[in-house]
Amino acid sequence: MTEVLSTRKIMNRKAPNRSTGIINGESSNILNWDDVRYSWAYPKYKRMLANFWTPFEISMAKDIQQFSDLTEAEQDSFLKVIGLLALLDSIQTDYAGKMADFITDSSINALMIILAQQEVVHNHSYSYVLSSIVSKNLQDKVFEYWKTEPKLIARNEFVTNGYQAFAENPTIENMLKSIIFDVILEGLFFYSGFAFFYNLARNQKMVGTSTMINYINRDEQIHVDLFVKIFKEVLNENPEYNTQELEQYTIEAFRRAAELEIEWAGEIIGDKITGITMSEITQLIKFTANLRCNQLGFGKGKVFPEAPSKNPLRWIKAYEEVDLGKSDFFEQKSRQYTKVNDDNGFDDL
Repeated sequence: MTEVLSTRKIMNRKAPNRSTGIINGESSNILNWDDVRYSWAYPKYKRMLANFWTPFEISMAKDIQQFSDLTEAEQDSFLKVIGLLALLDSIQTDYAGKMADFITDSSINALMIILAQQEVVHNHSYSYVLSSIVSKNLQDKVFEYWKTEPKLIARNEFVTNGYQAFAENPTIENMLKSIIFDVILEGLFFYSGFAFFYNLARNQKMVGTSTMINYINRDEQIHVDLFVKIFKEVLNENPEYNTQELEQYTIEAFRRAAELEIEWAGEIIGDKITGITMSEITQLIKFTANLRCNQLGFGKGKVFPEAPSKNPLRWIKAYEEVDLGKSDFFEQKSRQYTKVNDDNGFDDL
C-alpha cells in the first residue's frame, strides 16, 4: 500500500465546508467551528488557547542567582538538556507545518498551526533561560552540542529519519509512521530531561526554569493527544492500514527509542544527580514507552512487559499535573502573573 497523500487546496468552492476526510478528503477549506467533522476538534482548540503563555511571564531572577551554586554535574546536565530540547522543538515546528499541508480538514489544520506556534514559544523559552544565566559564547556552544555528541546524534537521527521519509515521500503509510516518531519525540524523548528539572525544583533549585518546563510539559501532553487522535482517525477512515505489521513496527520503534533515551539519561543523570537515580529514570522511560504505545492503540505492556504498570516516580506526577494558572507548586504560594521586563528579571536582583 503506497497511496500518495493529496495536499489541501487553499480554496475549493465545489467542496463542502465540513470535510469528507482527515486526509485525501474534500473541503472548501473555510473553517466554521459549528460545522466540523470531528467532535473533539473544538474542545482541543479551546484547551490549546487556554494554555497560551510566553517566556516573558516568568522571572529568572532567582535562577540567575542559583545557577552558580549548582554542582558541576547539575550545571553540565542543565545546559545539555536545554540544548537538546531546543533542537527537538525546532524539528517539531517544521514537522507540524509539513503535516498540516496534507490534512484536508480545516479544523485539524488549524490545530496544527497552533501547535507549531507553541513549539516556537518553547524554543524561545530555551533561549530566554540561557540568555539569563550564561554568556552568549556559552549559549552558542549549548546550541551546537547536538551536532557532536554521539549519543545525541544517534538519538536525533532516529526520529528525523522517520520524519524525512514522510517529507520526501508523503504516503499514508509514511504519515502514520511519522506520527509514531512524533509521539516518541514529544511523549518519550523529553521525559528524562523533564525529570531532571523537576528534581531540581523539588529541592528549590532553578524554580523559574522548572516552571517554564512545566508549561512546556503541559503543552507537549496536549500535542501527543492531538497526534494520537489524528493517527486513530486516519486508521479509522483507512482501515486497510491498521495491520499487524504496523503494530509490530510501532512496538519495535518504541523499544529502540527507549534504549536511546536510557543511554541519553545516563549522560545527563546517571548516578551523579542527587535525588534521582539511573535505575529510577530507566523504569520511568520504560513505563512511558509502554504508555505511549498503548495510547496509539496497541495494548498495554507490549514494549517492555517487565516495566512497572504505574509511574515509578510517584512524586513527579504532582509536577506534571499542577495548574500553574492558579498556584505555583514549586514555591507553594500564590502566583501573580505580572509580566517581567525583557531583561529576564535582572532588575529584581
